[in-house]
Amino acid sequence: MTSSANDHRPQRPRQAGAHPAPPAPRVRRPGRASLHTLPPLAVALSALALISCVGAAGRPGAAGQSGGRSPAAPTTDASGSAGSPSAVTSPAALPNLTPAQKAGQRVIYSYSGLQPPATLLSWIRHGQVGGVIFFGGNISSPAQIAGVIKQLDQANASAANPLRAVPLLLMTDQEGGVVRRLPGRPFASEKQIGEEAHPAAAAKAAGTGAGQNLAGVGMNVNLAPVLDVYRTAGDFDDQFGRSYSTSPQVVSALGADFIKAQQATGVAATAKHFPGLGAASSTQDTDARPVTLNVGLHALRTIDEYPYRAAIAAGVKLVMVSWAVYPALARGTPAGLSSAIVNGELRNRLGFRGVTITDALEAGALQAFGTTGHRATLAARAGMDLILCSGQRASQGRLARSALATALSSGALSASVFDAALTRVIALRTGLRG
Repeated sequence: MTSSANDHRPQRPRQAGAHPAPPAPRVRRPGRASLHTLPPLAVALSALALISCVGAAGRPGAAGQSGGRSPAAPTTDASGSAGSPSAVTSPAALPNLTPAQKAGQRVIYSYSGLQPPATLLSWIRHGQVGGVIFFGGNISSPAQIAGVIKQLDQANASAANPLRAVPLLLMTDQEGGVVRRLPGRPFASEKQIGEEAHPAAAAKAAGTGAGQNLAGVGMNVNLAPVLDVYRTAGDFDDQFGRSYSTSPQVVSALGADFIKAQQATGVAATAKHFPGLGAASSTQDTDARPVTLNVGLHALRTIDEYPYRAAIAAGVKLVMVSWAVYPALARGTPAGLSSAIVNGELRNRLGFRGVTITDALEAGALQAFGTTGHRATLAARAGMDLILCSGQRASQGRLARSALATALSSGALSASVFDAALTRVIALRTGLRG
Protein backbone atom coordinates (compact mmCIF):
# COMPACT_ATOMS: atom_id res chain seq x y z
CA MET A 1 0.00 0.00 0.00
CA THR A 2 0.81 3.06 1.03
CA SER A 3 3.57 1.43 2.80
CA SER A 4 4.24 -1.36 0.58
CA ALA A 5 1.41 -0.68 -1.83
CA ASN A 6 2.12 2.05 -4.34
CA ASP A 7 5.64 2.55 -3.01
CA HIS A 8 7.24 0.59 -5.78
CA ARG A 9 5.06 1.31 -8.77
CA PRO A 10 6.23 3.51 -11.64
CA GLN A 11 6.13 7.18 -10.82
CA ARG A 12 2.98 9.00 -11.80
CA PRO A 13 3.23 12.38 -13.55
CA ARG A 14 3.54 15.26 -11.16
CA GLN A 15 0.59 17.52 -10.76
CA ALA A 16 0.78 21.10 -11.91
CA GLY A 17 1.95 23.32 -9.11
CA ALA A 18 3.68 20.57 -7.17
CA HIS A 19 7.19 21.26 -6.00
CA PRO A 20 9.81 19.68 -8.23
CA ALA A 21 11.44 16.66 -6.65
CA PRO A 22 14.84 17.31 -5.12
CA PRO A 23 17.84 15.52 -6.58
CA ALA A 24 17.74 11.86 -5.69
CA PRO A 25 18.79 8.77 -7.54
CA ARG A 26 15.27 7.45 -8.06
CA VAL A 27 12.80 10.08 -7.08
CA ARG A 28 9.29 8.76 -7.01
CA ARG A 29 6.26 10.83 -6.48
CA PRO A 30 5.37 13.78 -4.36
CA GLY A 31 3.71 13.18 -1.08
CA ARG A 32 1.28 14.72 1.23
CA ALA A 33 1.44 17.27 3.89
CA SER A 34 -0.89 18.24 6.61
CA LEU A 35 -1.34 21.21 8.86
CA HIS A 36 -2.63 20.69 12.35
CA THR A 37 -4.31 23.78 13.75
CA LEU A 38 -6.07 22.50 16.83
CA PRO A 39 -5.05 24.21 20.07
CA PRO A 40 -2.02 22.60 21.71
CA LEU A 41 -3.08 19.81 24.04
CA ALA A 42 -0.05 19.21 26.30
CA VAL A 43 -1.98 16.07 27.24
CA ALA A 44 -0.23 12.79 27.32
CA LEU A 45 -0.22 9.44 28.90
CA SER A 46 2.08 7.19 30.78
CA ALA A 47 -0.36 4.57 32.00
CA LEU A 48 -0.85 2.51 28.86
CA ALA A 49 0.97 -0.33 30.54
CA LEU A 50 -2.25 -0.79 32.47
CA ILE A 51 -4.21 -1.45 29.33
CA SER A 52 -4.60 -5.06 28.36
CA CYS A 53 -3.23 -5.88 24.94
CA VAL A 54 -5.57 -6.90 22.17
CA GLY A 55 -6.85 -10.40 22.71
CA ALA A 56 -5.14 -11.02 26.03
CA ALA A 57 -4.25 -9.36 29.27
CA GLY A 58 -1.07 -9.13 31.27
CA ARG A 59 1.37 -9.24 28.39
CA PRO A 60 4.89 -7.99 28.90
CA GLY A 61 5.19 -4.28 28.18
CA ALA A 62 7.33 -2.00 26.17
CA ALA A 63 7.35 0.04 23.24
CA GLY A 64 3.90 12.83 18.38
CA GLN A 65 2.85 15.29 16.43
CA SER A 66 3.36 18.72 16.47
CA GLY A 67 1.05 20.97 14.69
CA GLY A 68 3.79 23.52 14.65
CA ARG A 69 7.52 23.49 14.97
CA SER A 70 7.86 22.76 18.68
CA PRO A 71 9.05 19.21 19.25
CA ALA A 72 7.14 17.00 21.60
CA ALA A 73 9.09 15.65 24.54
CA PRO A 74 10.83 12.39 23.68
CA THR A 75 9.39 9.36 25.42
CA THR A 76 9.77 5.62 25.48
CA ASP A 77 6.31 4.65 26.64
CA ALA A 78 3.53 3.49 24.36
CA SER A 79 1.44 6.60 24.71
CA GLY A 80 3.97 9.21 23.94
CA SER A 81 4.19 11.46 26.97
CA ALA A 82 3.51 12.33 30.55
CA GLY A 83 0.24 11.76 32.34
CA SER A 84 -2.72 14.10 32.65
CA PRO A 85 -5.98 13.89 34.59
CA SER A 86 -7.94 14.25 31.34
CA ALA A 87 -6.05 11.54 29.50
CA VAL A 88 -7.78 8.33 28.46
CA THR A 89 -5.76 5.66 30.21
CA SER A 90 -8.18 2.73 30.21
CA PRO A 91 -11.28 1.55 28.33
CA ALA A 92 -13.39 2.68 31.29
CA ALA A 93 -12.24 6.27 30.68
CA LEU A 94 -13.48 6.34 27.08
CA PRO A 95 -16.15 8.94 26.31
CA ASN A 96 -19.65 7.73 25.52
CA LEU A 97 -19.43 6.65 21.88
CA THR A 98 -21.85 4.92 19.54
CA PRO A 99 -20.73 1.71 17.80
CA ALA A 100 -20.27 3.70 14.58
CA GLN A 101 -18.06 6.22 16.38
CA LYS A 102 -16.00 3.52 18.09
CA ALA A 103 -15.53 1.77 14.77
CA GLY A 104 -14.75 4.91 12.80
CA GLN A 105 -12.07 5.96 15.25
CA ARG A 106 -10.15 2.82 14.30
CA VAL A 107 -10.27 3.53 10.56
CA ILE A 108 -7.79 5.57 8.49
CA TYR A 109 -9.55 7.04 5.44
CA SER A 110 -8.30 8.24 2.07
CA TYR A 111 -9.80 10.08 -0.87
CA SER A 112 -8.95 11.17 -4.41
CA GLY A 113 -8.46 14.68 -5.71
CA LEU A 114 -7.37 17.93 -4.15
CA GLN A 115 -10.35 18.44 -1.87
CA PRO A 116 -11.75 16.03 0.72
CA PRO A 117 -15.32 14.99 -0.05
CA ALA A 118 -18.15 16.51 1.95
CA THR A 119 -19.06 13.06 3.27
CA LEU A 120 -15.62 12.63 4.86
CA LEU A 121 -15.83 16.05 6.53
CA SER A 122 -19.27 15.14 7.86
CA TRP A 123 -18.02 11.83 9.28
CA ILE A 124 -15.16 13.68 10.98
CA ARG A 125 -17.58 16.18 12.52
CA HIS A 126 -19.60 13.31 13.93
CA GLY A 127 -16.67 11.44 15.47
CA GLN A 128 -16.48 8.62 12.93
CA VAL A 129 -12.91 9.09 11.66
CA GLY A 130 -9.61 8.23 13.32
CA GLY A 131 -7.33 9.69 10.68
CA VAL A 132 -6.56 10.36 7.04
CA ILE A 133 -3.74 9.32 4.74
CA PHE A 134 -2.77 11.56 1.82
CA PHE A 135 -1.32 10.67 -1.58
CA GLY A 136 0.35 12.64 -4.34
CA GLY A 137 -2.98 13.16 -6.08
CA ASN A 138 -4.25 15.00 -3.02
CA ILE A 139 -1.52 17.63 -3.21
CA SER A 140 -0.72 20.48 -5.57
CA SER A 141 1.42 22.48 -3.13
CA PRO A 142 2.21 22.64 0.59
CA ALA A 143 -0.10 25.65 0.93
CA GLN A 144 -2.96 23.77 -0.72
CA ILE A 145 -2.69 20.69 1.46
CA ALA A 146 -2.26 22.90 4.52
CA GLY A 147 -5.60 24.44 3.69
CA VAL A 148 -7.15 21.00 3.33
CA ILE A 149 -5.80 19.91 6.71
CA LYS A 150 -7.19 23.06 8.25
CA GLN A 151 -10.61 21.98 6.98
CA LEU A 152 -10.13 18.53 8.48
CA ASP A 153 -9.06 19.98 11.82
CA GLN A 154 -12.01 22.37 11.90
CA ALA A 155 -14.32 19.44 11.21
CA ASN A 156 -12.64 17.44 13.97
CA ALA A 157 -13.25 20.31 16.42
CA SER A 158 -17.02 20.11 15.89
CA ALA A 159 -19.19 20.07 18.99
CA ALA A 160 -20.84 16.94 17.57
CA ASN A 161 -17.55 15.03 17.87
CA PRO A 162 -17.06 13.44 21.31
CA LEU A 163 -13.33 13.17 20.58
CA ARG A 164 -12.84 16.74 19.39
CA ALA A 165 -10.12 17.25 22.03
CA VAL A 166 -7.69 14.87 20.31
CA PRO A 167 -6.08 15.43 16.90
CA LEU A 168 -6.73 13.27 13.91
CA LEU A 169 -3.94 10.95 12.79
CA LEU A 170 -2.53 12.52 9.62
CA MET A 171 -0.04 10.28 7.90
CA THR A 172 2.18 9.59 4.94
CA ASP A 173 5.09 7.39 3.79
CA GLN A 174 8.25 9.48 4.01
CA GLU A 175 10.95 6.81 4.01
CA GLY A 176 13.53 8.64 1.91
CA GLY A 177 14.95 7.91 -1.51
CA VAL A 178 12.27 6.93 -4.01
CA VAL A 179 9.57 6.57 -1.37
CA ARG A 180 8.69 10.12 -0.45
CA ARG A 181 5.15 11.38 -0.68
CA LEU A 182 6.17 14.86 0.40
CA PRO A 183 8.90 16.75 -1.47
CA GLY A 184 12.06 17.24 0.54
CA ARG A 185 13.86 15.39 3.29
CA PRO A 186 14.99 12.75 3.80
CA PHE A 187 16.67 12.59 0.41
CA ALA A 188 18.74 9.45 0.99
CA SER A 189 17.22 5.99 0.82
CA GLU A 190 17.72 3.51 3.64
CA LYS A 191 20.22 1.59 1.50
CA GLN A 192 22.22 4.76 0.86
CA ILE A 193 22.21 5.49 4.59
CA GLY A 194 23.47 1.99 5.33
CA GLU A 195 26.36 2.53 2.91
CA GLU A 196 27.41 5.89 4.37
CA ALA A 197 30.78 6.27 6.04
CA HIS A 198 28.91 7.33 9.18
CA PRO A 199 25.55 5.55 8.89
CA ALA A 200 24.35 6.29 12.43
CA ALA A 201 24.69 10.02 11.88
CA ALA A 202 22.98 9.69 8.49
CA ALA A 203 20.06 7.73 10.00
CA LYS A 204 19.59 10.32 12.73
CA ALA A 205 19.70 13.14 10.19
CA ALA A 206 17.15 11.33 8.03
CA GLY A 207 14.82 10.85 10.99
CA THR A 208 15.13 14.47 12.00
CA GLY A 209 14.64 15.59 8.42
CA ALA A 210 11.56 13.45 7.92
CA GLY A 211 10.03 14.62 11.18
CA GLN A 212 10.72 18.30 10.60
CA ASN A 213 9.45 18.06 7.04
CA LEU A 214 6.19 16.46 8.07
CA ALA A 215 5.69 18.46 11.26
CA GLY A 216 6.41 21.65 9.35
CA VAL A 217 3.23 21.12 7.34
CA GLY A 218 1.27 19.56 10.18
CA MET A 219 1.64 15.83 9.78
CA ASN A 220 1.86 13.74 12.91
CA VAL A 221 2.54 10.17 11.72
CA ASN A 222 5.14 8.82 9.31
CA LEU A 223 4.72 5.29 8.02
CA ALA A 224 8.47 4.74 8.30
CA PRO A 225 11.04 3.36 8.82
CA VAL A 226 11.13 0.05 6.99
CA LEU A 227 12.85 -2.54 9.21
CA ASP A 228 12.98 -5.29 6.59
CA VAL A 229 16.34 -7.09 6.39
CA TYR A 230 16.85 -7.67 2.69
CA ARG A 231 18.49 -10.87 1.48
CA THR A 232 19.75 -10.42 -2.09
CA ALA A 233 20.58 -7.57 -4.43
CA GLY A 234 17.56 -6.41 -6.41
CA ASP A 235 14.96 -8.18 -4.29
CA PHE A 236 11.65 -6.66 -3.17
CA ASP A 237 13.17 -4.19 -0.71
CA ASP A 238 16.58 -3.68 -2.27
CA GLN A 239 15.33 -2.78 -5.75
CA PHE A 240 14.03 0.49 -4.30
CA GLY A 241 16.66 0.95 -1.61
CA ARG A 242 14.11 0.32 1.14
CA SER A 243 16.36 -1.66 3.50
CA TYR A 244 19.39 -0.48 5.43
CA SER A 245 21.30 -3.74 5.18
CA THR A 246 21.40 -7.51 4.94
CA SER A 247 22.58 -7.46 8.56
CA PRO A 248 19.81 -7.52 11.19
CA GLN A 249 22.17 -5.78 13.62
CA VAL A 250 22.72 -2.88 11.22
CA VAL A 251 19.00 -2.57 10.43
CA SER A 252 18.25 -2.69 14.15
CA ALA A 253 20.67 0.09 15.04
CA LEU A 254 19.88 2.42 12.15
CA GLY A 255 16.14 1.91 12.44
CA ALA A 256 16.25 2.82 16.12
CA ASP A 257 18.36 5.89 15.32
CA PHE A 258 15.79 7.04 12.74
CA ILE A 259 12.87 6.40 15.11
CA LYS A 260 14.33 8.30 18.04
CA ALA A 261 15.39 11.26 15.92
CA GLN A 262 12.06 11.50 14.14
CA GLN A 263 9.93 11.13 17.26
CA ALA A 264 11.96 13.87 18.95
CA THR A 265 10.37 16.23 16.38
CA GLY A 266 6.89 15.23 17.53
CA VAL A 267 6.07 12.97 14.59
CA ALA A 268 5.21 9.37 15.44
CA ALA A 269 7.19 6.65 13.68
CA THR A 270 5.87 3.37 12.28
CA ALA A 271 8.11 0.32 12.05
CA LYS A 272 7.19 -1.91 9.11
CA HIS A 273 6.47 -4.53 7.75
CA PHE A 274 6.30 -6.95 10.70
CA PRO A 275 7.52 -9.67 10.92
CA GLY A 276 9.51 -8.68 7.82
CA LEU A 277 9.45 -8.68 4.02
CA GLY A 278 13.21 -8.98 3.66
CA ALA A 279 13.00 -12.47 2.17
CA ALA A 280 10.56 -11.42 -0.57
CA SER A 281 11.79 -11.67 -4.15
CA SER A 282 11.48 -8.76 -6.58
CA THR A 283 8.07 -10.01 -7.77
CA GLN A 284 6.59 -10.85 -4.37
CA ASP A 285 4.51 -7.73 -3.87
CA THR A 286 1.65 -8.09 -1.40
CA ASP A 287 -0.10 -5.10 -2.97
CA ALA A 288 -0.49 -7.04 -6.17
CA ARG A 289 -0.98 -10.67 -5.14
CA PRO A 290 -0.76 -13.21 -2.31
CA VAL A 291 2.78 -13.76 -1.06
CA THR A 292 4.07 -16.68 1.00
CA LEU A 293 7.51 -16.42 2.59
CA ASN A 294 8.84 -19.84 3.54
CA VAL A 295 11.31 -18.63 6.13
CA GLY A 296 12.10 -20.91 9.06
CA LEU A 297 11.12 -19.91 12.57
CA HIS A 298 14.72 -19.46 13.68
CA ALA A 299 15.49 -17.14 10.76
CA LEU A 300 12.29 -15.17 11.29
CA ARG A 301 13.11 -14.53 14.91
CA THR A 302 16.86 -13.96 14.60
CA ILE A 303 16.84 -11.98 11.35
CA ASP A 304 13.45 -10.54 10.40
CA GLU A 305 12.00 -9.80 13.83
CA TYR A 306 15.34 -8.85 15.35
CA PRO A 307 15.16 -5.09 14.55
CA TYR A 308 11.79 -4.75 16.27
CA ARG A 309 13.31 -5.26 19.71
CA ALA A 310 15.42 -2.13 19.27
CA ALA A 311 12.49 -0.25 17.74
CA ILE A 312 10.29 -1.06 20.71
CA ALA A 313 13.06 -0.11 23.12
CA ALA A 314 13.38 3.18 21.19
CA GLY A 315 9.70 3.87 21.88
CA VAL A 316 8.27 3.40 18.38
CA LYS A 317 4.61 4.42 18.44
CA LEU A 318 3.19 2.19 15.72
CA VAL A 319 3.99 -1.10 14.01
CA MET A 320 2.60 -2.00 10.60
CA VAL A 321 2.03 -5.72 10.04
CA SER A 322 2.54 -7.20 6.59
CA TRP A 323 0.05 -9.11 4.47
CA ALA A 324 2.50 -11.89 3.57
CA VAL A 325 1.89 -15.44 4.81
CA TYR A 326 4.56 -16.93 7.09
CA PRO A 327 3.92 -20.70 7.38
CA ALA A 328 6.39 -21.01 10.26
CA LEU A 329 4.12 -18.75 12.31
CA ALA A 330 0.63 -19.10 10.84
CA ARG A 331 0.00 -21.42 7.93
CA GLY A 332 -2.23 -19.95 5.24
CA THR A 333 -3.11 -16.71 7.04
CA PRO A 334 -1.63 -13.31 6.20
CA ALA A 335 0.27 -11.86 9.16
CA GLY A 336 -2.13 -8.97 9.69
CA LEU A 337 -5.06 -11.39 9.97
CA SER A 338 -3.26 -13.72 12.38
CA SER A 339 -3.60 -13.37 16.16
CA ALA A 340 -0.69 -15.79 16.49
CA ILE A 341 1.51 -13.18 14.82
CA VAL A 342 -0.03 -9.91 16.03
CA ASN A 343 -0.66 -10.99 19.60
CA GLY A 344 1.67 -13.97 19.90
CA GLU A 345 4.83 -12.65 18.26
CA LEU A 346 4.53 -8.88 18.39
CA ARG A 347 2.74 -8.30 21.68
CA ASN A 348 3.49 -11.41 23.77
CA ARG A 349 6.98 -12.34 22.61
CA LEU A 350 8.38 -8.89 21.83
CA GLY A 351 6.28 -6.91 24.30
CA PHE A 352 4.97 -4.18 21.99
CA ARG A 353 2.35 -2.02 23.75
CA GLY A 354 1.77 0.60 21.09
CA VAL A 355 -0.62 0.84 18.18
CA THR A 356 -0.78 -1.75 15.40
CA ILE A 357 -1.82 -0.69 11.90
CA THR A 358 -2.62 -2.78 8.85
CA ASP A 359 -1.04 -2.39 5.48
CA ALA A 360 -3.44 -1.37 2.70
CA LEU A 361 -6.78 -3.13 3.17
CA GLU A 362 -7.32 -3.24 -0.60
CA ALA A 363 -4.07 -5.18 -1.21
CA GLY A 364 -4.08 -8.01 -3.70
CA ALA A 365 -2.66 -10.31 -1.02
CA LEU A 366 -6.15 -10.36 0.55
CA GLN A 367 -8.03 -11.31 -2.59
CA ALA A 368 -9.22 -14.56 -0.98
CA PHE A 369 -10.54 -12.79 2.11
CA GLY A 370 -13.71 -11.24 0.83
CA THR A 371 -15.08 -7.74 1.05
CA THR A 372 -13.66 -4.62 2.61
CA GLY A 373 -15.90 -5.16 5.61
CA HIS A 374 -14.92 -8.78 6.05
CA ARG A 375 -11.23 -7.97 5.82
CA ALA A 376 -11.57 -5.16 8.36
CA THR A 377 -13.38 -7.45 10.79
CA LEU A 378 -10.80 -10.21 10.42
CA ALA A 379 -7.98 -7.74 10.99
CA ALA A 380 -9.61 -6.33 14.11
CA ARG A 381 -10.21 -9.82 15.46
CA ALA A 382 -6.53 -10.64 14.89
CA GLY A 383 -5.41 -7.69 16.98
CA MET A 384 -4.97 -4.82 14.54
CA ASP A 385 -5.82 -1.48 16.15
CA LEU A 386 -6.00 0.70 13.04
CA ILE A 387 -7.48 -0.34 9.70
CA LEU A 388 -5.79 1.41 6.78
CA CYS A 389 -8.19 2.10 3.91
CA SER A 390 -5.84 3.60 1.34
CA GLY A 391 -7.76 2.91 -1.88
CA GLN A 392 -8.36 6.67 -2.28
CA ARG A 393 -12.10 6.27 -1.93
CA ALA A 394 -13.77 7.61 1.19
CA SER A 395 -16.48 4.97 0.72
CA GLN A 396 -13.89 2.26 1.44
CA GLY A 397 -13.43 3.63 4.95
CA ARG A 398 -17.19 3.80 5.38
CA LEU A 399 -17.55 0.12 4.48
CA ALA A 400 -14.85 -0.84 6.99
CA ARG A 401 -16.45 1.32 9.67
CA SER A 402 -19.90 -0.13 9.07
CA ALA A 403 -18.66 -3.71 9.27
CA LEU A 404 -16.72 -3.07 12.47
CA ALA A 405 -19.73 -1.37 14.05
CA THR A 406 -22.00 -4.26 13.11
CA ALA A 407 -19.55 -6.84 14.45
CA LEU A 408 -19.18 -4.89 17.68
CA SER A 409 -22.94 -4.54 18.15
CA SER A 410 -23.60 -8.21 17.41
CA GLY A 411 -20.86 -9.50 19.68
CA ALA A 412 -18.86 -10.92 16.77
CA LEU A 413 -16.04 -8.71 18.06
CA SER A 414 -15.38 -8.63 21.80
CA ALA A 415 -16.44 -5.30 23.30
CA SER A 416 -13.63 -5.32 25.87
CA VAL A 417 -10.95 -6.12 23.31
CA PHE A 418 -12.41 -3.53 20.93
CA ASP A 419 -12.31 -0.86 23.63
CA ALA A 420 -8.73 -1.75 24.59
CA ALA A 421 -7.66 -1.23 20.97
CA LEU A 422 -9.59 2.02 20.77
CA THR A 423 -7.97 3.19 23.99
CA ARG A 424 -4.51 2.62 22.53
CA VAL A 425 -5.45 4.63 19.46
CA ILE A 426 -6.85 7.53 21.47
CA ALA A 427 -3.83 7.44 23.78
CA LEU A 428 -1.54 7.77 20.77
CA ARG A 429 -3.55 10.70 19.45
CA THR A 430 -3.70 12.38 22.86
CA GLY A 431 0.08 12.26 23.07
CA LEU A 432 0.41 14.08 19.74
CA ARG A 433 0.25 17.82 19.72
CA GLY A 434 -2.69 19.38 17.95
